[in-house]
Amino acid sequence: MATEIQASQKSLYETDFVSWVETTVEQLRNQDYASVDWENLIEEIEDMSKRERKSLKSNLVVLLLHLLKWQYQSECRSGSWKGSIREHRRRINDDLKDSPSLKPYLQEVFAECYMNARLQAADETSLPIGTFPLDCLYTPDQSLDTDFLPDSTVDS
Repeated sequence: MATEIQASQKSLYETDFVSWVETTVEQLRNQDYASVDWENLIEEIEDMSKRERKSLKSNLVVLLLHLLKWQYQSECRSGSWKGSIREHRRRINDDLKDSPSLKPYLQEVFAECYMNARLQAADETSLPIGTFPLDCLYTPDQSLDTDFLPDSTVDS
């Protein structure tokens, strides 16, 4: 009987994820622990953490990309760049507020995200990669500061 329940749960997990989630939540609420699809539940919980980290990195790359474009293509500054900077700061700050344990992770991946943003900035601006410093000129705190925008490095 237990193997039939497990097979049924796996089938539901594979064929209708939303229904599987709703069923699992109901089983947990009813403390019907014997019926819970523990293997997939544990996997989903692990994946949640990975998705949060991946989202943080993605938002950080976009933020740093637009800060670089703001600084190194000052003649092309637009409201959409400024809006993107604000939006991705908000997303990152919301994530850090909801999950303070992501703060050390942000510090850990900051340089990696900057390198990705640097490459993308060169692609999007058609400026030589050497235009953008190897090391980020902004700190993580500056990057997330709602009042911070880098100065132009282009001489007028």
